[in-house]
Amino acid sequence: MLEDRKTQARAWFEALRDRLCAAFETIEAEAPSDLYGEGASSRFAFTPWSRSGDGEVEAGGGVMGMLHGRVFEKAGIHCSTVHGEFSEEFRHAIPGAEEDPRFWASGISLIAHPRNPHAPAAHMNTRMIVTTKSWFGGGGDLNPMMDAYRTADHEDTRDFHAAMKAACDPHEETAYARYSEECERYFWLPHRNEARGVGGIFYDRLNSGDWAADFAFTRDVGTRFLEIYPRIVRRRMGTAWSPEERDHQLFRRGRYAEFNLLYDRGTTFGLKTGGNVDSILSSLPPLARWP
Repeated sequence: MLEDRKTQARAWFEALRDRLCAAFETIEAEAPSDLYGEGASSRFAFTPWSRSGDGEVEAGGGVMGMLHGRVFEKAGIHCSTVHGEFSEEFRHAIPGAEEDPRFWASGISLIAHPRNPHAPAAHMNTRMIVTTKSWFGGGGDLNPMMDAYRTADHEDTRDFHAAMKAACDPHEETAYARYSEECERYFWLPHRNEARGVGGIFYDRLNSGDWAADFAFTRDVGTRFLEIYPRIVRRRMGTAWSPEERDHQLFRRGRYAEFNLLYDRGTTFGLKTGGNVDSILSSLPPLARWP
C-alpha cells in the first residue's frame, strides 16, 4: 500500500508541474509587445538530474524546469523524488528518522519572479515524505513587490487568500485559519522584523490518519494555486512601470533572498539530503539589491 501511495503522489506532483508550466508559457505568449518587446514566447527548459547516495549509488533525482522569459524574468518549477539515509546531524530533526534514518521524499516546488514590479512574486510547494512515519507538507504564499500592494485589503491579497481558503474549507473548516497563521509565522524575517510577503498558507507534518484525505487536500492546494496565480499575473502584467518602481522591486527581492538563505526549511532539507544545488537555489531572484 505504501508503494502505491508513493506512486500516486509522485504522479500528481509531475502532472501538476506540467499544467503549471503550460499556464506560464501561455502567459508568456500573451505578453504585450509595447511593454515586453517583440520576440518569440519563451518556454521552459528542462534539465534532469540524479542524486548519488552512499557508494555513489543513484538515489533518485528529479527534473529542474527553468523559464527566463519576457513576463517571468525567472521562474522555476521543479519535481524531484529522492531516497536514502539522513545524515547523523540531520536525522534527529526529522520525525521517525531517529529510529531508522532511511527516507523517501517526492514533491513539486515553484518560484516565480515576474519582470513587472506590479506583478507579485510567488512561491508554492507540496511534498510527501516517508521515514518510519509519513506525512504531507507545503503551501503557497504571495510576495508583492510594491508597498501599495502589500496590504491585507489589496485585491491581489484578498483573491490569493480566498483561493487558499477554498483549498482548505472542504477538508476542515478551521484549517485555513490555522495554516494561514502558520504561514505568517514561518515567512517572517526576525532580523528585519517584517513579513516576507502577504502570506497564504503553510502546513507541515500533515498526517491525520486518513492518507486519502490528506492527499486530496494537498492536491487542492496545488490546483487552487494554479487557478489564482496566473490570474493575478494577467491582471498586473499590462501595467507600465517606472525606473523607480523597478529599483524598489529589486530592493524587495533582496528581502526575499535573505529569507530563503537564512530560514527556509526547504533549502536546508535539500542541501542536507544531497539535492541538486542549482535546483534548490533557483528560488533566488535573478536580480536584487541591498541599500
